[in-house]
Amino acid sequence: MTEEFSWTGKSVLVTGGAGFIGSHLVELLVAAGARVTVLDTLASGRRDNLVSVSDSITLTQQDIRRVAWTQHLSTHPADVIFHLAANAYVPPSVAFPSFDFETNCVATFRLLEALRTMQWPGRLVFASSAAVYGNAVRAPIREDDPTVPISPYGAGKLAAERYLAIYGALYGLEVASVRFFSAYGPRQRKQVVFDLLSKLRDNRRSLVIHGDGTQVRDFLYVKDAALSAMTVAARAPMSGEAYNVGAGREYTIDILAKSLCEQLGVSPEIRYTGVNRPGDPEKLVVDITRLKSLGYQPRFDFEEGLATVVEWFRETTGASWE
Repeated sequence: MTEEFSWTGKSVLVTGGAGFIGSHLVELLVAAGARVTVLDTLASGRRDNLVSVSDSITLTQQDIRRVAWTQHLSTHPADVIFHLAANAYVPPSVAFPSFDFETNCVATFRLLEALRTMQWPGRLVFASSAAVYGNAVRAPIREDDPTVPISPYGAGKLAAERYLAIYGALYGLEVASVRFFSAYGPRQRKQVVFDLLSKLRDNRRSLVIHGDGTQVRDFLYVKDAALSAMTVAARAPMSGEAYNVGAGREYTIDILAKSLCEQLGVSPEIRYTGVNRPGDPEKLVVDITRLKSLGYQPRFDFEEGLATVVEWFRETTGASWE
């Protein structure tokens, strides 16, 4: 995984570690021998997400906007910080832009400022998003392409990225950002895969899809997303740079829906609204060459990942398509 970097005995803090990507990351870190502390408000994260490692971690319920970082890190030193705590979706940022800004940008700035004043010697990986690009000028998207967000969520993530880069350059902090593209997997209770499964659970004969189905995404399985963050922490220069994180393959929403229907054994009539959700770009396809240069390689293919989500959805909701 990260052969030249041993996680054994490393003190690791994961903010948002009870959430979707965060909980999978915590599991991988524990398996690798790290001593893990989790901070999570548990507003969207769940204790149940960490049940498999609950005896091996320290979990503190706390709002990321209220943490006294200097005090916390003095009493709970960390060699590596994975900063995932955030509003993680576009629609809430459109509805409540002030909350999104405070959670995603201001809270990140406060963390960086504490690390600066402490002259913290560790490494920090910040969870950013493909939303920083907005409607991309080309596909696949590279890290040096224009960043023109079209949602408060994307703007907040980009502002936090810029602060990371500045604090790295001016104050010598070892920091980097990972821009996740369309992550999906078990424990995700929002976004397109979960939404489609929920709709098909409620009505297997008719399925309504936002837009026209031609929207393109690079669907990233959650365990690959978690592995990418560990790879960056272990191998990257950590000089404020950003890394695209995806599977390196593109699929339309229509292909996704039909793949799920095939796995479930259902054949609904598919209807399209013709209108995308506000803030959602038409096409998100990613170039992950920079991340691959660190030795990263996605391990899960599209169909395998979908099968895992379907099984998790059955177990969690009791849904049946028999």
